[in-house]
Amino acid sequence: MENQCIPDEIIMNQIYFIRGQKVMLDKDLAELYQVTTGNLNKAVSRNIKRFPNDFMFRLTDEEFKNLLFQNGIASWGGTRLAPNAFSEQGVAMLSGILSSDRAIGVNIQIMRIFTRIRQMFMDNTELRLEIEKIKTKLDNQDKNMEIVFRYLDELIEKKEEPTERKRIGYKPDNL
Repeated sequence: MENQCIPDEIIMNQIYFIRGQKVMLDKDLAELYQVTTGNLNKAVSRNIKRFPNDFMFRLTDEEFKNLLFQNGIASWGGTRLAPNAFSEQGVAMLSGILSSDRAIGVNIQIMRIFTRIRQMFMDNTELRLEIEKIKTKLDNQDKNMEIVFRYLDELIEKKEEPTERKRIGYKPDNL
């Protein structure tokens, strides 16, 4: 079971960000599990109590159109209904209702990919925070440099416009 059924890139390309969460569509999951989309959805409807709205939801027509537009190809063919979208928890719940060896192996792989994506996001967040700290420091340095240059400009102006000094001591007549 340790060997991978499917290249990770294929699964990663089937994870979409919809309604603020990462989801996979019923059609893609059915293909990965090697079952028909209809059979997958029948199994879900027989166990609908296991799939609250944060585990599974049906895309609106607008979301479905946007998804087709983003992918560029209407690979859903004759789909009459917008697809169901399964969150990470929904995909995990599918493992309880689909018990084939293939479904178990694919589910394990999908869970690992979701975990990796979450870790990449956390690493990315830490990197963003560090970049923000650097930006703040640079902004402060920019302000300090601006002050230094302003003072330099003032000194240069004073040097260019010498003020008449009163002479002290012996003064010859020709001055």
